[in-house]
Amino acid sequence: MSRISILDRLRSFMNRETLRCVRNLIRAIQNFFLLLRMDREEEEQQQSSSSIDPPPFDPSKPSVPVSFPIKKLEDLKSKSYFNSFHFPFNKASIPLQSTLPSRPRILVCHDMAGGYTDDQWIQGGTNAEAYAIWHWYLIDVFVYFSHNLVMIPPPSWTNAAHKHGVKVLGTFILEWEEGRVIANSLLSTKESAQMYAELLTELSVALGFDGWLINMEVQLDLGQIPNLKEFVSHLTRTMHSSMPGSLVIWYDSVTKDGKLSWQNQLNGNNKPFFDLCDGIFVNYTWKENYPKLSAGVAGERKFDVYMGIDVFGRGTYGGGQWKSSLLSACQTNVALDVIKKDNVSAAIFAPGWIYETKQPPDFQIAQNRWWGLVEKSWGIVQNYPKVLPFYSNFDQGHGYHFSVDGGQISDDSWCNISCQSFQPMLEISRDPTSSTIQVLVDFKDVSYSGGGNITFKGTLEDNAYFTTRLFQGELLFEDLPVHFTYSVKSDGSSLLGLSLEFSSDMNERTSVLLASHGRTLLTMNQFSSKFSKVIMPRRIRKSEREAPTPPGWVIQESSIAMNGYTLTEIHAVCYKSRPEINELILEQDPYSHAKSTKLAISPSEYYAVLGHIAVKTSKLNSDFPPSTSWVVEGQYISWTSGSQGAKTLNIKIVWKLEDGDGPLFANYIIYVEKLTKQSVGKLSGPLGGGEEYLGVAQVEAFYASNLLVPPGTSSLKFIIQVCGVDGSCQRLEDAPSFQLSVEG
Repeated sequence: MSRISILDRLRSFMNRETLRCVRNLIRAIQNFFLLLRMDREEEEQQQSSSSIDPPPFDPSKPSVPVSFPIKKLEDLKSKSYFNSFHFPFNKASIPLQSTLPSRPRILVCHDMAGGYTDDQWIQGGTNAEAYAIWHWYLIDVFVYFSHNLVMIPPPSWTNAAHKHGVKVLGTFILEWEEGRVIANSLLSTKESAQMYAELLTELSVALGFDGWLINMEVQLDLGQIPNLKEFVSHLTRTMHSSMPGSLVIWYDSVTKDGKLSWQNQLNGNNKPFFDLCDGIFVNYTWKENYPKLSAGVAGERKFDVYMGIDVFGRGTYGGGQWKSSLLSACQTNVALDVIKKDNVSAAIFAPGWIYETKQPPDFQIAQNRWWGLVEKSWGIVQNYPKVLPFYSNFDQGHGYHFSVDGGQISDDSWCNISCQSFQPMLEISRDPTSSTIQVLVDFKDVSYSGGGNITFKGTLEDNAYFTTRLFQGELLFEDLPVHFTYSVKSDGSSLLGLSLEFSSDMNERTSVLLASHGRTLLTMNQFSSKFSKVIMPRRIRKSEREAPTPPGWVIQESSIAMNGYTLTEIHAVCYKSRPEINELILEQDPYSHAKSTKLAISPSEYYAVLGHIAVKTSKLNSDFPPSTSWVVEGQYISWTSGSQGAKTLNIKIVWKLEDGDGPLFANYIIYVEKLTKQSVGKLSGPLGGGEEYLGVAQVEAFYASNLLVPPGTSSLKFIIQVCGVDGSCQRLEDAPSFQLSVEG
């Protein structure tokens, strides 16, 4: 499983034992030159104090919140992580609602560029092109992996995965000679093995992720195996008792005899560890009949066997990567097809290959095509919506701007996977010319909410329509009407509706069109024969926060009652109004920004943007506590004086409801108003427009670092805008806030 610089390129030609010898030789050479360099640096340091290295990262001191691994067994034992300034920020905020299904599953092992890159910034980074995964509907289990002792998943990954029903595991790994030294301490006694298992359990429970991958890639003495078994079994027991539904998975490495020997299948050499935990991640250099042999050994637990596939292709069955080009087959599919045929599970290792190797033409297209081929082989494994309320703004967790309710509040580049909403299950065509309408998630164009949207553009003749899948669900409708709200921005005669597919207990299929606003009679004539029911919007309104620049966001609301039916699919429906009535639509539509009775675009051209979808019943409307219900305060306040009277501020802002209990909120948007003596008491906020966006928090804390305070500022007002799981956000004038006088 290890990936270390140039050794990766040799993996196809050398076995692991040879690699270990090569690695040790390289290290010896490196150490020789390192000693020479250290001698020279010591002389230079005696000559100049400026050559002294900066102090190491001190997690106990306030700084921009980050995720980081535990690198030493001593640090795990001392529980120093729980005393770090960063600990409360690293807690996942979204609990997992699903259980592991009894069927072949897909596990995805992250392993991207060494880990803790852009995703280390808990409150978000600045790289709009940061790596992310958004094909969660093809994943059952996600493992965060890198080459440190204890890999704690950044909360952004846990939040995004949990939202989509995917379990998240951290990694405990011992490798090379350093790992063997650690193993001697870990496995010195039965009590020490139990203690470290309990410490790992405590970490997982406190931070809200779902278990561990155990990767013991070290040679052990036979006498250490009983304590290793105790470590695995005790970790599994404590995880299950502390967190029902959690997982502990063993990686195929050390055998029951203590040898470091990858079996590439489940057999008698590694089954004793498999029997003590929830599954095995089989090494990826297996042969075609190994999945079938492993299934036979596992018996009733065959779904707990995860056959490894290395996307980098280092000796993996099928070769990994692409076969020859983006438009041909994915060699990962070769392995997936064999695994699925033999009815065991799959473990895809390092799908970040697409990002790291800069697959053409760009990451968005390459990622969608690669995962589209995985879907072709394996099929969809996660369905949503399953429960109400359901909300998606199609945000992938990165972008070039940030919006709230149709109004853009920031034009800075950003990344934060925690901000991912439910991801659409778009069917990506391998040949863009085969469809009249191109569909893409666009995070560069303006958005209704967050940083993403779905753009539909192309050509569409009159009386023709185009549909594409957005979501595949399992939502049972009860006796209350269900309200669908969605935002659209479009040009000319381009219209956008939603198609809903329902199934009854008798497996009867029913299709309903939630049509766009327009001429009811003409819409009925066009679609009544194509759908079981056509529903026109009951309400149409414009975004209140949006700047008055055409074309604007139009929010459409429709209601439907389908008691006893299950919603199985949501599709977008693109269609056009007829040319002869365009003048009437432009004249009568109060939300059209057209200035002429003539169309600005060709009758066949189509362009529309879907900003968000919200599905809920009337009883699920967000009811935000008033600002007086919150306690807000500042902590770790430090000022630094700058030039010409300016200052910079570092501050941790924390908030909580006075009674301590309340509804689950999706996130909090943080603003600051920089007030002068003249502006205090005057209209500000949503009326005065004085608020400045700082960021988004998923926990009830936010750290503002190096906040510039201009000369003449008398106080700072920090505003915490509360946002619900249905996508609604509290009015700024009603939001909790905290005011801080400027020092001096």
